[in-house]
Amino acid sequence: MNILMVSLGCDKNLCDSEAMLGLLAKHNYNITNDEQEADAIIVNTCSFIKDAMEESVNTVLEMAKLKQQNLKYLIVTGCMAQRFKDEIFDEIPEIDACLGTSSFDKILDVIEELKARDGIEDAEEISVYDDIDRLATITESNKVITSGTFMGYLKIAEGCDKFCTYCVIPHIRGHYRSVPMEQLLKEAEYMASQGIEELVLVAQETTCYGKDLYGEKRLHVLVRELAKIDGIKWIRLMYCYPEEIYDELIDCFKEEPKLLHYIDMPMQHSEDAILKRMGRRTDCASIEAVIGKLREAAPDIAIRTSLIAGFPGETQEEHEALMAFLDEQELDRVGVFTYSREDGTPAATFENQIDEETAEQWRNEIMELQQEISLDKNETFVGKIMQVIIEGYSSDDDVYVGRTYRDAPGVDGLVFVNCDYELMSGQIVDVRINEVGPYDMIGGIVDESAE
Repeated sequence: MNILMVSLGCDKNLCDSEAMLGLLAKHNYNITNDEQEADAIIVNTCSFIKDAMEESVNTVLEMAKLKQQNLKYLIVTGCMAQRFKDEIFDEIPEIDACLGTSSFDKILDVIEELKARDGIEDAEEISVYDDIDRLATITESNKVITSGTFMGYLKIAEGCDKFCTYCVIPHIRGHYRSVPMEQLLKEAEYMASQGIEELVLVAQETTCYGKDLYGEKRLHVLVRELAKIDGIKWIRLMYCYPEEIYDELIDCFKEEPKLLHYIDMPMQHSEDAILKRMGRRTDCASIEAVIGKLREAAPDIAIRTSLIAGFPGETQEEHEALMAFLDEQELDRVGVFTYSREDGTPAATFENQIDEETAEQWRNEIMELQQEISLDKNETFVGKIMQVIIEGYSSDDDVYVGRTYRDAPGVDGLVFVNCDYELMSGQIVDVRINEVGPYDMIGGIVDESAE
């Protein structure tokens, strides 16, 4: 049987998709990228914000059209399946089965059950929803790595306990559950055996790793253990909430060579009144203190954050204060989202909802400022030599494409590398930076040595 996986949303969702594919491949199912060949299609959905929800719905509807052709089974998993479990079959009757966010490891059982029902008229849909706080585990299979031959995501925890007022994640992903360290190390060793050189650690929040299992935060311990794995050259940290960043973790940036001097630290805003309404557990002074500690430990550290523009009740003065904060702190990477009003969240009921036009204007102003900051930062690297991990080759431009330690895959900038000889994906090479923009850089190979 040919199975197509459509993975939507974030990199955490991609980890679930890769685990499902690994389980199916181990049991001799053929994985295809051609929807015309697929006997079964699994759509792993997202519903974090309105735009993600629309993409998920449209994708499922598009795949449903194939039921009129070759497609036998349409299976929906992930956040949308969890969030709308009571109405999804009524809204899209072409769906044959749904699995909740804590049940994706039962995908094999679901497909086997669907096959057993072939020929039975009016068979009911299959619905698999375990306790939302169950930690799905797949111990008998190896994941199918879809992100590339040298870079892979390692999901170290599931769920979230923060309950920010704008966010639905705790309601559809459950409470925070760390994946046992021995399981993560085994998965990372397998990934290294498959050629993965850069491990990107992800979770709804990585910095609380271990607190539920071991009674204390152990992300620093995990990083040091992962660094011992042969073949792993780079380790990158994403989704580190500022209030949870702690001294032992900061020490890792000074002491562990494989830990990249890069951190993704979602702030959402700088102003205390808004942070309080958001349900965030920090304030501006604490955020500034963490930034200072990180820069003291690793002066060249690249700090990325995400912000929300147009949160309910936000004033023009608070927006301008956020701009002043960014201008002063000069963060390296910033992503900005306009506030998405999500049903079932406290923020959806708040007074003084900001109109979309104003929120979009504020977003654009923040991004324009950040482009100036990012350009100024990038210009300091002109003439310098940087290590670049090669991702591929652009035949149209006759250049190789890669990333520096300052660039997380899929969200940050690229380096376009001129080279007269062949480079391989995954090589780490020395590149002299010649030109820069706000996001990307252009450079030339320095020599033929590669790590």
